[in-house]
Amino acid sequence: MTNYGTLWGLGVGPGDPELITVKAFRLLQECPVIAYPKKMRGSKSYAHRIVDVYINPDEKEMLGLVFPMTKDPAILERDWVKAAEAMHEKLAEGKDVAFVTEGDPMLFSTFIHVMRIFEDKYPDVPTKTVAGISSFNGSANRLNLPLADGDDRVAMIPAYDDYDAMREAIETHDAIVFIKVAKVLDLMLNVLDDLGIRDKAHVVTKVTSDEEIIWDINELDGVELNYLSLMVVRK
Repeated sequence: MTNYGTLWGLGVGPGDPELITVKAFRLLQECPVIAYPKKMRGSKSYAHRIVDVYINPDEKEMLGLVFPMTKDPAILERDWVKAAEAMHEKLAEGKDVAFVTEGDPMLFSTFIHVMRIFEDKYPDVPTKTVAGISSFNGSANRLNLPLADGDDRVAMIPAYDDYDAMREAIETHDAIVFIKVAKVLDLMLNVLDDLGIRDKAHVVTKVTSDEEIIWDINELDGVELNYLSLMVVRK
């Protein structure tokens, strides 16, 4: 019977390296293998950049895994399985693997896909996660904007190309965080204008990182945002 190492899904926060947990820091020091997603060969992921300050690559096995930005299910399946196989090889050697992911590993995270593949293909591998601070927490604190108080209703959803659904989401909640807002920014601004609450919205890119941008909501018409942008609406 193989004595597997443990696969850890480490949430490393929204961008500021100081916002990782003590437990995540400890595991970064203890795990001999650090796995991280990357878009193309030779490029570091956002999560990798967050933890750079805590890792000496000369003392670790750095396992960069390519996860393509595509909706083609055949390509996705092929590359996800390939990434899982690469981690499984290290785990089968008895080595713990820390897979770093921005935010929290159980919330819109790359690690969710990794975990599902392991549950299906390698159920004997112990898999654990460490909670992380998510971008919606980071944005609320950077904006000094309470998301909920008392009986307030709060939601967090991916923004998508459906005017009625986006409007209903705003109308039925006291506060809402729209992630993945970049691709439908103009639609979201139209919804806000029609409701007369543009001044109640805030947009942040790469929150808490050294590349953070807090936008002027009145200067965003026609702007192309980075993928790592979100909108907070507090009525």
